[in-house]
Amino acid sequence: MAKKKITRKELLKKPDEFVTFSSKAAVFVRGHLRLLKYIGVAIAVIVVSYFAIYTYLGFVNEGGQNAYNMAYDTMTENMKPDPDPEKLQESEELFAKVIDEYGFSKAAGLALPQIANLKFLEKKYDEAIVLYREFLDEVSGDAQYKALANLALATCYEAKGDLKTAIETLGPILDAPDNPFKETGMLNLARLYRLDNKPEKEKEILEIFIKEHKDSPFLSVAKARI
Repeated sequence: MAKKKITRKELLKKPDEFVTFSSKAAVFVRGHLRLLKYIGVAIAVIVVSYFAIYTYLGFVNEGGQNAYNMAYDTMTENMKPDPDPEKLQESEELFAKVIDEYGFSKAAGLALPQIANLKFLEKKYDEAIVLYREFLDEVSGDAQYKALANLALATCYEAKGDLKTAIETLGPILDAPDNPFKETGMLNLARLYRLDNKPEKEKEILEIFIKEHKDSPFLSVAKARI
């Protein structure tokens, strides 16, 4: 059966759907005006807060980087066989300022190992170890920083005369195939074994090094030690 055609007269009598929808929307807005105002204010606050935080972090990062650069320049100017203790202390205070005043900046995370390094130069090995371990905890998910922290820790333990702990600290380097500092770590580990009167362990590490790093610039050094 053919569908009955709607006449023009009936069409004109039928309520306009757009007008009906608009009327309903207006009623809804009037009935929920206070709620909509709250939602609008909340969105505005979120947007303003986002830009405020973004601007603040940008300011903090810039300030932290500038403070870090000043501390780093002061430190490098004093890098000599017999560094000036007062300059070391000044550098340490400047790096500490980066952490204290710009703790949320990216530079603050790198200031900690620099203070540890300065403690090492001052022969305050136990204090340096504490700081390096703190840094190690902070970068546990970053293989490169973790490797550097372990290398630094091993150096501190060696300086203290604790060869056993230094060796244990470098041990995990053998299990990190993608570690860019693996070569340095392995050679240091072999040297520590030699200092600890364990020539067989030194030879074992060097043989692994020669096998795994045939293109290494340190290959001749490793072969000469066997």
